[in-house]
Amino acid sequence: MKVVKKTGDYTIYEKRSKRYAVKSANKKWLNGDDKVKVLLEEGLVKIAVAAPVAAEPEAAEETGAGAEEAAEAPAETSGETSAE
Repeated sequence: MKVVKKTGDYTIYEKRSKRYAVKSANKKWLNGDDKVKVLLEEGLVKIAVAAPVAAEPEAAEETGAGAEEAAEAPAETSGETSAE
């Protein structure tokens, strides 16, 4: 591991796997939310916000229903013209 940044409160290391490790001033490794907080403050990682999942199926249902109505409408008009 190589040292990326060293401060009075913690030391940030970069592993060979390109992940980060954070050691506190009292020589204990930080994990979980504490580690993420330190890495965010230093700008080494970014948090991506996921798109809402519930909005996507509703949009698909609306387009699916509109396509079914459009497919049925020409069939009805063609049936009327052939009967005449």
